[in-house]
Amino acid sequence: MIYENLTKYLTYQNPNIEKCGGIFDKKTIQDSIAKLQEKTTQQKFWDDNHSAQKILKQISLFENELKMWKELDVEYGEVESYLELLQEGEDVTEDADQALDSFGKFVEKVQIRKLLNGRDDHRNAILSIHPGAGGTESQDWAKMLFRLYSRWCERTGYKVKILDYQDGDEAGIKDVSIEVTGDYVYGNLKAERGVHRLVRISPFDSNSKRHTSFASVFIFPIIDDDVEITIEDKDIRIDTYRASGAGGQHVNKTDSAVRITHIESGIVVQCQNERSQLKNKNTALKMMKARLYQQKMEERAASQEHLSEQKKEIGWGSQIRSYVFNPYNLVKDHRTKYETSNIQAVMDGDIDNFIRAYLLDKLEQ
Repeated sequence: MIYENLTKYLTYQNPNIEKCGGIFDKKTIQDSIAKLQEKTTQQKFWDDNHSAQKILKQISLFENELKMWKELDVEYGEVESYLELLQEGEDVTEDADQALDSFGKFVEKVQIRKLLNGRDDHRNAILSIHPGAGGTESQDWAKMLFRLYSRWCERTGYKVKILDYQDGDEAGIKDVSIEVTGDYVYGNLKAERGVHRLVRISPFDSNSKRHTSFASVFIFPIIDDDVEITIEDKDIRIDTYRASGAGGQHVNKTDSAVRITHIESGIVVQCQNERSQLKNKNTALKMMKARLYQQKMEERAASQEHLSEQKKEIGWGSQIRSYVFNPYNLVKDHRTKYETSNIQAVMDGDIDNFIRAYLLDKLEQ
């Protein structure tokens, strides 16, 4: 029976592998790496540090892609070898099952990677979470989402840096922004942009009633110098204030926190987690550039009648995903219809299937 299952699975996966990117052109990738590496040997390569770092980043992306395709080829070959052994009557059922499971997961990983071909998908990103109306309930939900994405970043191998963190009045958080760095961060996280809805028995309600809470997740690509976003002094207002929070090393006793307001658009960003006012200002300016760039992209998309989910109100009817803890367990994405009852796994950062479903849905539109 395992032989028939393996055969059917490989037949089923063939179109999925094709969807990942077609025939693997190893030589093209190797040639691209060689051309970029040749530039690194030039005498004045390090004269322009930003340009040098960009080339090294491109080399790293190509090398990772080459490695990914080689690993897929190895995984596929291993499953095929078990097919041959089973056909010859060898008792390798358990090993074959493990190889099949590993191959399936790897195909999904490759599929997600090859779907990330947007102009900004390769960039790092800023993720911000804001609670909706509802006070403590929504602030606690915002903190739960922050934990979810922190766990996902850890699972994915991404690095996280807190840019701004404001504790809630009684529990949870009022606001949080983090910088996420790694390969194709924005391409993955853009699937999470929108309003997230929670249904549960409230731990803050003495009558144990069911409550519905909302929080919004915003994703902004961090742009490099290859994208021109100019911010002049006359375009912004900079305010300084004393950092707030629960205490500890992140809270300074001087007015080191910085809030920047872009006068024309009304966009406001703030940073208080650096130790100096100058560092907070520089970080806030980076956040502002990311916000302005995202706004520019949204305006372009809106002109093509693809209005961003970010424009929706944080409340009923606008959610992209619902997390139901009571009266049953279910996480459902309302855009793709993908759902799972394993809510604990999702809250621990297992959201790759939601991201994959979103990317595939966009591909088919």
